Amino acid sequence: MNSLVSDPIESVGTAAGVFLVLVGIATLVGMPWAHKSGGAVLMLGQIVGALSAVGVGAGLAWLVRTQK
Repeated sequence: MNSLVSDPIESVGTAAGVFLVLVGIATLVGMPWAHKSGGAVLMLGQIVGALSAVGVGAGLAWLVRTQK
């Protein structure tokens, strides 16, 4: 067994958390609110969804890394 990681699922959870954070940040950097065809409700939904992805990803990575 690998001496660096005691649980192989830990690395999968950490990678998934980092991926979600990156997707959320990429969505915010892509400025979904710049496209006015959807209206204000769609704009707010995209921003809330991107921030939620960052929060869930950070929470998942933190949870996986602190559970021993």
